Amino acid sequence: MNGDLARTVEHGGCGRMSHPARIRGGIGGDAASPPMFTVSSPPIFIAKACRPYITLLVAALVLATVAPASAYEEIVVKDGGTLGGHVKFAGTPPTLEPLPVNKNRDVCGDRKTSEALMVGTDGGVRGAVIFLEGVAKGKKPTGEVLLDNHKCLFVSHVTATMVGTKARVKNSDGILHNTHGFLAKVTVFNLALPNRDQMIDITKRLTKPGVVRVLCDAHPHMFAWMIVHDSPYVAVTDEHGVFKIDGIPAGTYKVTMWHEGFRPKGVDKDGRPTYDEPRTITKDVTIAPNGAATLDFELR
Repeated sequence: MNGDLARTVEHGGCGRMSHPARIRGGIGGDAASPPMFTVSSPPIFIAKACRPYITLLVAALVLATVAPASAYEEIVVKDGGTLGGHVKFAGTPPTLEPLPVNKNRDVCGDRKTSEALMVGTDGGVRGAVIFLEGVAKGKKPTGEVLLDNHKCLFVSHVTATMVGTKARVKNSDGILHNTHGFLAKVTVFNLALPNRDQMIDITKRLTKPGVVRVLCDAHPHMFAWMIVHDSPYVAVTDEHGVFKIDGIPAGTYKVTMWHEGFRPKGVDKDGRPTYDEPRTITKDVTIAPNGAATLDFELR
C-alpha cells in the first residue's frame, strides 16, 4: 500500500481527528526490504480513551497488508485416492563433469559431483518433481522442508513444499554459506549463515508458488531447486525414480513432471555451471474414490 492517505478516527468519547499519513508497506520480494510503515505528520496528542481504538485500526491495516490470500481450502478428504509411478531415463544418460570447488577446499574438497541429473542403475531418475494441477481443496499439508548446507552441497538438491508450509535453511558446515533463493529473477531469501548448525525459518518468504533456484553466493559450485506449489499434492522422486501422492479427492487432473535441465551449456560470469532449460511433461489422470492410479514418465 503506497501513497498519501487521509485517515479519520471517530469513536464515542474519543472525539475526531484527521491527519495525512504516508504508509509504505509490503511483503515478499527481497528479504533485505522488510515491510515498513511510516507516518509522516506533525506529532498529534491522542487521548488515552482513543488509544485502544487506534491500536485496533493499525493492527487491522497491518494484517490486511501482510496476510497472504490462499485459494486452497483444507477439507477432510473422504474416499481419497492415490497416485504413484516412476520417472525413468530413456536411453543412455549423459556423463556430467565434476564441479570444481574454488573456495574452502580444506572443508569442501577439490570437486563435487553434479546433481543436475541423477540416474540409478535401474534407470530411475532421482529429483524429479510430480504435482497435481488445479486442486482447489483437499488434505492438510504435513511435514516441513529443511534445506541443509552440508559438506558444501545443498541437501536435498531438489525439494518441494506448499505455500505456507514450514521451511527452514540450515548450515551444517563450519564455514560461511550464503543461501540465496530466486523466483524468476526476484530474490525471495538471501541468508548469510556463518555458524555451524545455524537455522533460519523461510516459511513467510515463500509466499508465491513457482520454481525457486537456490545458490550459495560464497561457493559457485553449489545450487539447488525448491518447488513451491499451491497445494500439498506434490512429491519428489526417490533414488529409484519412484513417487507417491495420497489423499487425493476423486476426479480428473492434469499431472506435471518437472526436472531441471542437465545438458551442460558452460559457465556463467561467476563460474557457475549452466545447463539447458528444465523439462516438463503433463499427463491426465482420473482418480477414483479409494482408487490407486499409476503414471510413468520418461526423461530424455
